Amino acid sequence: MEKAENVSNSSPDSLDSAPQGVELRHLRYFVAVAEAGTFTHAAERMYVAQPTLSQQIRRLEEFVGTPLLQRRRDGVRLTEAGAVLLEESRAVLSLVDHGVSRTRQAAGLGRPRLRFAVQPQLPPTLAAETVSRLRSAAPEIDVTWSEAPLEADFSSILQRRADAALGWMRPAGCTPPDRLDVMDIGSFEPDVWVPARHPAAAHGAIGLEELARMPVIHGPRHADPGTYDAWRSVLRTGNPSFDFADPPFRQSLPMTLAFAATGSRPSAVLTAPCRPVGIDPRPAAAAGPHGMVPVRAEASALTATAGLVWSADLPRELQQVLFDTAENSSDQYQNHSHRFYGHRGLAVN
Repeated sequence: MEKAENVSNSSPDSLDSAPQGVELRHLRYFVAVAEAGTFTHAAERMYVAQPTLSQQIRRLEEFVGTPLLQRRRDGVRLTEAGAVLLEESRAVLSLVDHGVSRTRQAAGLGRPRLRFAVQPQLPPTLAAETVSRLRSAAPEIDVTWSEAPLEADFSSILQRRADAALGWMRPAGCTPPDRLDVMDIGSFEPDVWVPARHPAAAHGAIGLEELARMPVIHGPRHADPGTYDAWRSVLRTGNPSFDFADPPFRQSLPMTLAFAATGSRPSAVLTAPCRPVGIDPRPAAAAGPHGMVPVRAEASALTATAGLVWSADLPRELQQVLFDTAENSSDQYQNHSHRFYGHRGLAVN
């Protein structure tokens, strides 16, 4: 009776905005199922029995008053209402987690936490040094690391799957949403490997139109679609019908170089972004199989910009650590004047 009286005394607005019975665990279970794609994988991730998880999701749908997931043989799919609740659940859970973390810190019981994603296909030196600087700058922070792409729409951070990420900007220098802060770290370009007998090998650079007329091995696209599509568009300005050829050996540059060198037509091999813009690749890279040699694309026509992105909702001390890490990393790449898009209230050391 007491519970019924409390409900009856609640205002209609409060009943509409917060369905009775919804708990944080329901939201955590729902997010886990949506992200895992199946109840089985979500149950493993949450360390609960699958029947229990299914029951709690059904209860959540009863509380909300509408289906949230479509059960399919190959997994689950969000309904329109489920997509809305997923975004709101991530926001609520992130705020609660940060609030609990800050409360524990104030009581001397815990340390701040940061979920940090590093995009695959970054130059190893850039990724390693940035991560090392972050660890050195914030030894008191518990950092959870993951390897994940940084999407063009920054959805991993906007949807609170990560707090910060290091990756390629799409497009370079774009202005991010208000909820994000972004700092460019540096611009990088690929090595273009050509046969030693090719005229470009003598002076260490190849023109864009000349490169676009050659068969060029690069990719595959799904490894880094943003860079792949951007560079293909650039090369099509020199040859409208240009397209990349997939590498026959994804994990072995030497084998791909040997394949390119022994083809019926002289081919070029384009690596992922690997060098700061303007650095000559020849002193750092030995000749490849069958006399393939590295050169640059003239005028740095093919580039990608790396950046550090973080949520503007993070506690100020975490944002300052990320800003300092990005600034210290960008100082290494003098070819690129780093830019900061975000809250100007941060101190610049």
